[in-house]
Amino acid sequence: MITIRKSSERGHFDHGWLNTYHTFSFAGYYDEKYMAFGALRVINEDRVQPGEGFSTHPHHDMEIITCVIEGALAHKDSMGNGSVIRAGEVQRMTAGTGITHSEFNHSATGLVHFFQIWIIPEEDGLTPAYEQALFSPEEKRGVLRLIASRDGRNGSLTIHREVSLYSALLDTDQEIIYNIAAERLVWVQVVRGRLLLNDYILEEGDGAAVSDEELLGIRGEESAEILLFDLD
Repeated sequence: MITIRKSSERGHFDHGWLNTYHTFSFAGYYDEKYMAFGALRVINEDRVQPGEGFSTHPHHDMEIITCVIEGALAHKDSMGNGSVIRAGEVQRMTAGTGITHSEFNHSATGLVHFFQIWIIPEEDGLTPAYEQALFSPEEKRGVLRLIASRDGRNGSLTIHREVSLYSALLDTDQEIIYNIAAERLVWVQVVRGRLLLNDYILEEGDGAAVSDEELLGIRGEESAEILLFDLD
C-alpha cells in the first residue's frame, strides 16, 4: 500500500523569518492521522531568512538528522560543537539524556533550506553525541546513497535505531529499483523535482508512506532529489 502525503496538505507556517512545512504533527500543528510513521517522528522542511534562526533550545531522547539542501546552517550545542553545515552535508545528534543547541542561517544574504528529521531511538537515556559528514552529488547520482544507518556502514552517520536513510539524485527517465524486506516500512520524501513512484506521480515536497510492498520503482519525470527511509 502506498499513501501519498501531498506537499500542500502538510502543516505550514510562514513566520517571516521562517517558512516551514511539517509532514507530521509538530509544535502548533496537529493531525491525528500524521503523528509518526514507524520510527519516523518528524520531517520538517525549513527555509530561514539571512541571519535568522532558532535560538538555544533543548532536546532529549531523539535522534535528530539535519540535511542542508541550499545555503549553510550555523550550529552550536551544549556538547561543545560549533560548526557550519553546508549544502550536501548531513548532521546527526543523539539528544539522549539532554542537549541544548542553536541553529542560524550562516549567510547574511541568502536563504538556508534544510530538512530536520527526528527518529525515535531504540532506548531512552543515551549519551548525547554528534556527527557531521558531506555526501557529494556524484555519490548520489542515479543511486541510493546511504547517509545514516544503525551500524554506520559505508561511511554513513550512525543512528540508534534499525533505520536506513538514503539520498539520491535522479535525471529525467533515470530509474532506481528498491527491494523492501518483509515487515519493513518505507517513506519517500521528494526534496526537489518530479518523479514516478510505482504508479504515483510525486512532486516537490510530496511524501509517500509505503507498507506491505515488495519493491519500489522510482523514476525521474524530471531531475529530482529524494530521501528514502527504510524503517522498522
